[in-house]
Amino acid sequence: MGVGEADYVIVGAGSAGCVLANRLSADPANAVILLEAGGRDLNPWIHIPVGYFKTMHNPAVDWCFRTEPDPGLNGRCLDWPRGKVLGGSSSLNGLLYVRGQPQDYDRWRQMGNEGWGWDEVLPLFKQAEDQERGADAYHGTGGPLSVSNMRLKRPICDAWLEAAQGAGYRYNPDYNGAEQEGVGYFQLTARNGRRCSAAVAYLYPIKRRRNLRIVTRAHIQRLLIEGRHAVGLVYRDRGGQEVTVRARREVVLSAGAIGSPQILMLSGIGEAEQLQALGINVVAPLMAVGKGLQDHLQARLVFKCNEPTLNDEVRSLTNKVRVAARYLLFRRGPMTMAASLATAFLKTWPGVETPDIQFHIQPWSADSPGQGVHPFSAFTASVCQLRPESRGEIRLKSADPTDYPAIHPNYLATQTDCDTLVAGIKVARRIAALPPLADKISEEFRPGPEVVEDATLLEWVRNSATTIYHPTGTCRMGSDSKAVVDPRLRVRGVTGLRVADCSIMPEIVSGNTNAPAIMIGEKAAAMILEDAKVA
Repeated sequence: MGVGEADYVIVGAGSAGCVLANRLSADPANAVILLEAGGRDLNPWIHIPVGYFKTMHNPAVDWCFRTEPDPGLNGRCLDWPRGKVLGGSSSLNGLLYVRGQPQDYDRWRQMGNEGWGWDEVLPLFKQAEDQERGADAYHGTGGPLSVSNMRLKRPICDAWLEAAQGAGYRYNPDYNGAEQEGVGYFQLTARNGRRCSAAVAYLYPIKRRRNLRIVTRAHIQRLLIEGRHAVGLVYRDRGGQEVTVRARREVVLSAGAIGSPQILMLSGIGEAEQLQALGINVVAPLMAVGKGLQDHLQARLVFKCNEPTLNDEVRSLTNKVRVAARYLLFRRGPMTMAASLATAFLKTWPGVETPDIQFHIQPWSADSPGQGVHPFSAFTASVCQLRPESRGEIRLKSADPTDYPAIHPNYLATQTDCDTLVAGIKVARRIAALPPLADKISEEFRPGPEVVEDATLLEWVRNSATTIYHPTGTCRMGSDSKAVVDPRLRVRGVTGLRVADCSIMPEIVSGNTNAPAIMIGEKAAAMILEDAKVA
């Protein structure tokens, strides 16, 4: 395989890009180049589940994006971590394996995206999965991605689940099974107490394939488009030199909900007026590039406890040594912890067809990952709205590929979004008031018992809520002429070019986005190989 040429050139070694590299190179006849702007996943904290405390906001492995001042958050800017390393955000995330609701995908199909209904994507989820619980109608074994049960439980989380059941919510041992609704423990992407990122799952086993070349520290400058056909791209290497790579068949963008639209716009694919104002030659005037941005916003309630929580376990140096020793010797203990232990998918009112809020229950509390736990015993009950109506956008600030784009999330722009988060806070409080959880709580720390009225609760949300790291929708898939990609993920107006990552979601899924991103990679690879057979 020539250094600068391949059949398929994939941009981004994240959750979807790693899948594509694996599946497309499975046929020795296909030469594949995978380009990643970050480096190798050599940082040991990447592979320790609790390592997200050390990797988020670390510019060595995190893009460290930051939003523009957001009106819905009273002008606050938020940090938006995104993985800049092999495995992408699957190397930094909280390891939570959540597919979303079957209705999410049926809704995609009803919007005109043929082939994306639940019955059609479920086999792809199963194909990807190596489920610790075994195979059944909803789960697979033998796939690249290890999905396991929690190796850590804590009494405060057990108490929360019991109180939630006392509030009338049923226990659900498998929210990725027949039905999502209910309370239970998270499933996570881990194997024997170590993170199973997309790189570990899909790249490690095949990285020595002769027809696959993985290039790190490759920052994409622009696509090469001749006429209306994508023939390759230009990237800047670690030494600052521009390198041209040509694609004999296709270029696939898997750079994420921020990177993929940015690359399209830098290459002349986007809103014509915006591009022209920056001196970029318009190749394909697609108004929706960068538009349609959706994210899950979380309100983090913190309750002080009258008994020890994980805050106490990791506060002293002696305890930290014990925790580290237990992990090194047995792959057990707090260092195997995902970002949250318990979860719930609930309805805020009976008229909602499917759950519209999700809880992330953590036996610890902190102002943010990486800043250390609070100096008191506490737990966190984070609630997010699953299907926000608000949509924002990604806009270029300049034609310079090294300039980060402007991120406008546009949180809480609709009354439904505001009402749903306030209702979620009330659900959290109702659960906290019930035994056995109430007996363990000494005080509501945030928002605090004095914050009662809907208006003041909403104001607290605007002043304190933060992202739960699920940006989607900026290269929307659809069968209509305004969509960025068609249902086979081909960019409209340009041949030889696809997008395959969470940016293609026409609506955000009802849950965490890593598992759907991997499914999108599986789906994209299958379609590319199918189309190659009939080309």
